Amino acid sequence: MTMDIRLARIDSRLLHGQVATVWTKSVTPNRILVVSDTVAKDNLRKTLITQAAPPGVKANVITLDKMIQINKDPRFDVFKAIILTETPADMLKLAEGGVDFSQVGIDVGSIAFSDGMTMLNDSIAVDNDMAAQLRKLHDDFNLDVYAQKVPADKKQDMMELLSKKGF
Repeated sequence: MTMDIRLARIDSRLLHGQVATVWTKSVTPNRILVVSDTVAKDNLRKTLITQAAPPGVKANVITLDKMIQINKDPRFDVFKAIILTETPADMLKLAEGGVDFSQVGIDVGSIAFSDGMTMLNDSIAVDNDMAAQLRKLHDDFNLDVYAQKVPADKKQDMMELLSKKGF
């Protein structure tokens, strides 16, 4: 057995209202794992994230290497987890490290816009590197990579969104 991953989501906001309320009701996790080397070093952000967890669900902030380690450890098979990363690069590193997302695919919730990026829809912006990383998750790992803000929304195929914008 391995950890039961209920949702794998790329979201530059990490753990926020939509995830803490709507997604946890939908996928019923007992653990939210925020996987980020950057956040793991930032005590303030770590504290805020762990406090944002909804009742009955524990949140942890861990590094990418730690996630790859615990994914292979049978002691963590009891986790029914939501996995959150800030970037496509981090999610790709997890897949390359052997974390199996084949049952759930990769949900791209929100990626904040900054200079040099292209908006794919109203909440997701990417640059060339991010587009390539999302394609790699789809092509090399045969994953369903989709955009879905909340469970009630229809899934949008990320490959179609990327193609429409010339990526």
